[in-house]
Amino acid sequence: MKVEIINKSKHQLPAYETALSAGMDLRANIDAPIELQPLQRALVPTGLYMALPAGYEAQVRPRSGLAAKKGVTVLNSPGTIDADYRGEVCVILVNLSNEPFVINDGERIAQMVIARHEKVEWSCVEVLGETERGAGGFGHTGV
Repeated sequence: MKVEIINKSKHQLPAYETALSAGMDLRANIDAPIELQPLQRALVPTGLYMALPAGYEAQVRPRSGLAAKKGVTVLNSPGTIDADYRGEVCVILVNLSNEPFVINDGERIAQMVIARHEKVEWSCVEVLGETERGAGGFGHTGV
């Protein structure tokens, strides 16, 4: 799939790191380092602008290494970039660790997955079909 993109950053375009990767790393595009204190959040720009085709979204997700090693994650995960959005792609990062974390220019801060989605047409009914699970939720299958 071809996607139109404007790169106003100082960095390369997002790319798949391995042949079977689902996501592409997004990089911070900042003039000065950002220090995130514990529990602090920041909107981090990437310098990227894109035009996704209708029926697709870009999902912004945490990088597992950053989350596991540093306790830094994407706050509204996954963040959705709609096909009609033309502004800069930014990432809301939060520091869930007990230590300050410094974001440097060019640092890989999140990953982006392009995904197809469907539009829903609601059909109002009085009764839903039965299933084995029924209304069981939130831990209904035990530990």
